[in-house]
Amino acid sequence: MDLFPATKKSATVLLGLCLLCLAAGGLGSWLTAPSLDPWYAGLAKPSFNPPNWIFAPVWTTLFLFMAYAAWRIWQVSSTSAGILQRRRQALVAFAIQLVFTVWWSAAFFFAQNPGFGLLVIALLALSVATVMVLFFMLDRLAGLLFVPYLLWVLFASALNLSIFLLN
Repeated sequence: MDLFPATKKSATVLLGLCLLCLAAGGLGSWLTAPSLDPWYAGLAKPSFNPPNWIFAPVWTTLFLFMAYAAWRIWQVSSTSAGILQRRRQALVAFAIQLVFTVWWSAAFFFAQNPGFGLLVIALLALSVATVMVLFFMLDRLAGLLFVPYLLWVLFASALNLSIFLLN
């Protein structure tokens, strides 16, 4: 499997996936921004809460990793109906985790509800782990590209739980 697009169609799909993932990030950011000040700024936070400036570069990197991983899965071809079915399942799971990603921003920030955020982030962590495993079964690099995202979601879960308990 090529590391980078070899055809115009492949490059278009990669670009489309990048735009899709970054659009999900943009929507999450749009849902988050109105609650940063004064609501989020006024919450008690744990000592391990990172500075606000770190979130944009981390999320951008994670969204680009997601897009590249999904593109690698999209490229998986086979004459086996089983592999093609697994590819389809993996890409559907990818779409679902993207929805949970945005939904967490809506639950935690837009609704200003850390308790609801905990429920959604638990579903998000489960969906990210599922995508990671499904991707790994089809393409090791695609699965490995989801490891940083799973780690970030687990960190965000601990942060979400701490904020819920402190407030």
